[in-house]
Amino acid sequence: MPVVDIQKKVPPLLRRRNVLQLLIITLLAEIGYGVLNISNMPVYIEKDRGLGGSVIGLVFAAFMLSEALFKSTMGHLADRYGRRRMMVIGPAITACTALLTLAIPPSWQYMATFSLIFLRVLDGIGAAMLWPAAYALIGDIVEPHEREEGLSLLNMCFMLGVALALPVGGLVNVKLGPMFVEWGSIHSAASFYLTTAVFISVALMAYRMVPSGRAFRDVQKQESSGEDGTDIKKLLDAFKSIPNYMVLGFVTFIGVGFPIPIFKNFFMNQFSMTEAQFGMLVLPGALVMAAFSVPIGKLGPRIGNTKAVHLGMALCTLGLGAIASGALSKTLQSPWVVAVGAIPLGIGFLLTIPAWYASVSAIDAGRRGAFIGAVMTSQGLGAIIGVLAGGASYDHLQAYGASFGHYSPFVGSFLCVGIGLFLGLKILKEQPKSSN
Repeated sequence: MPVVDIQKKVPPLLRRRNVLQLLIITLLAEIGYGVLNISNMPVYIEKDRGLGGSVIGLVFAAFMLSEALFKSTMGHLADRYGRRRMMVIGPAITACTALLTLAIPPSWQYMATFSLIFLRVLDGIGAAMLWPAAYALIGDIVEPHEREEGLSLLNMCFMLGVALALPVGGLVNVKLGPMFVEWGSIHSAASFYLTTAVFISVALMAYRMVPSGRAFRDVQKQESSGEDGTDIKKLLDAFKSIPNYMVLGFVTFIGVGFPIPIFKNFFMNQFSMTEAQFGMLVLPGALVMAAFSVPIGKLGPRIGNTKAVHLGMALCTLGLGAIASGALSKTLQSPWVVAVGAIPLGIGFLLTIPAWYASVSAIDAGRRGAFIGAVMTSQGLGAIIGVLAGGASYDHLQAYGASFGHYSPFVGSFLCVGIGLFLGLKILKEQPKSSN
């Protein structure tokens, strides 16, 4: 009887049930975080609480700092206690904080600001539980040679989640907001309840679909039992080894942080857009970015990661310059100018990020994880400074003209990313190709 070689053809990642389930969970989670933080919170703080861009920046910074500080710890806990536990508890925390935000009494003033900051700190802890576990899980369930593709799919879910969050949050507030007048804020209550429902769904799906991973954890404990040194020591060593990369990431991400807290309010105040109109303006571009995130990300290895970073940052600088030009000329204060500037900005972002991390990972294969973690830390700190500065400039520079104040965060972003481009040209050099 002839021997038949039974070798199953491995299906693509999107056709595997466990991968698809994880992608659905992360997509819903990003929609929830996008609705809460990007779409809803700035409107709630400004329209419903009567607070300015400085408070918006503080609230964003609290979330980002909390997430950055706790990510490493929560990643270790995910290794020790399982991905599923973190992916259930994290979303459950945010489901509660969304409702607690509406429970802040209208009579509270300074205490309202403190309460908003405290709740966003809890949100940051929840996000720090979810995302490291999700990124680690994709590495658990795919083969080593498929991890880059798996991570690209997670990045696609991130972009798609942001794309859907902005129009969904705005449309829900516009259509359903009046129904919730007695239950909270007329502008934002509906989106807060939507956020709660989304995160409850994410927690339940994670509980049902994510494996406990007990056997995997046992293997990890055995493999890590002989490791020397602490994470803090490794992080400090990385800071000493690659200070130029740290500075580049720090400065550039100050620019990334500048427009984050005021992005939606900028369109509503500068161009008198409704939430629904803003969402429909952003949706096509964000969907295109999500669709092209994987193909554009693959250009880096083809043209060289260093060239990809240089080209991507140049495109980002060009796009931000076009948007920021509205601060200097009334003629250029148009949503169409912003839309045109967003084209090279979006392409540059998609080209830069994967190539940048690939460049960092190529510095020293033996310390790859430590270097990437250190660079992410510097970027997070830079983004927090940018968020605070962007919110403050949006408020205080309106004294020199409302439009100038509205555009000032984009000017700051343009300057910082431009400096980052200059540093990148000096620091990042093409690596010689190794011959095997």
